[in-house]
Amino acid sequence: PLRDKPFSVDSPLMDVLSSPAAKAVLDEAMPGMTSKMPPMMVSTKAPSLSAILSARTMASMAQMPADKLEQMNQKLSAVPVTDADRVARCERYDNEVPTFELGSADTKVLVFRKINGFDHGPSVDAASNAVKALGEQLGWDVVVTDKGGAFNPQTLAQFDVVVWNNNSGDVLTLAQRKAFEDYINNGGAYVGIHGAGGDFIYDWNWYADELLGARFIGHPADPQFQIGRVEVEKHPDGIGAKLMPGWSMTEEWYSFKQSARANGATVVATLDEASYSPLGRGGQDLHMGEDHPIVWTRCVGKGRAFYTAMGHRPELYDLPETLLMLRDGLTWAAGTGGTSCGKE
Repeated sequence: PLRDKPFSVDSPLMDVLSSPAAKAVLDEAMPGMTSKMPPMMVSTKAPSLSAILSARTMASMAQMPADKLEQMNQKLSAVPVTDADRVARCERYDNEVPTFELGSADTKVLVFRKINGFDHGPSVDAASNAVKALGEQLGWDVVVTDKGGAFNPQTLAQFDVVVWNNNSGDVLTLAQRKAFEDYINNGGAYVGIHGAGGDFIYDWNWYADELLGARFIGHPADPQFQIGRVEVEKHPDGIGAKLMPGWSMTEEWYSFKQSARANGATVVATLDEASYSPLGRGGQDLHMGEDHPIVWTRCVGKGRAFYTAMGHRPELYDLPETLLMLRDGLTWAAGTGGTSCGKE
């Protein structure tokens, strides 16, 4: 998707650092900045945080004045995009089409775990295992892949639900994006878990604004994991009904630029901001106010989308509350439970 785009302060940091000429502009504007950052933030090989950070993000961290940022942007935009740059930008994508051995279950689920940005490691494994276990309980067929090549019309047509498991960084080519958009708009289903909605930058606006319906802005930093109170709302299709009024647990709590409710989502659960400290790195204010959704559903075209911001810690996939919420979301997305999408 970004193969031919000019360099800018909003380019993924990975792409800027992969180009000697673009990196020189960055180093001139912020001397020594990249050398002080941990390898996980400046590596040019995926997975790396550099895939979900930008020069603008770095400038904000360095409190760079707006005029200096604009100067850096102008210099970056003047850097030619070479064939070597195009190759480097495309290395983190794939078009390997996997084959799956599917059984005769009426409901089939694909768990997608390709990661180019932040790798949640054990939590990705725990989430995959949890969905597989829930599938066994429900009598469903569940398969797992980390290949973007699975996103083609023929492969996607085999599945009732596609679960995005803590994905981070841009992971699909333009053709793969189109296949997934068509799949959802024509009646397919998406279930997103935690990191699948937790990137600082998105080049794919449909995914962030139409499918998710909210853009991540950060999580607490000191401490990162805190006890918070989850408040479950009444959903028209009964998602989370057995969990009302809510529960408390330790998690990395996400905040978003605005409530998903403001973008047409039906909220399943919110976070009580009085139960924890919503402050990010450098004292970033992450308060969303009285409406702080962390689980919601959306109707997208003829399809369905369920997202839960919970799921950073692998231990959460053993908790009855989070497993029940995930099971409710899966059954709703698959259309085997109630679904308000398409109803009057």
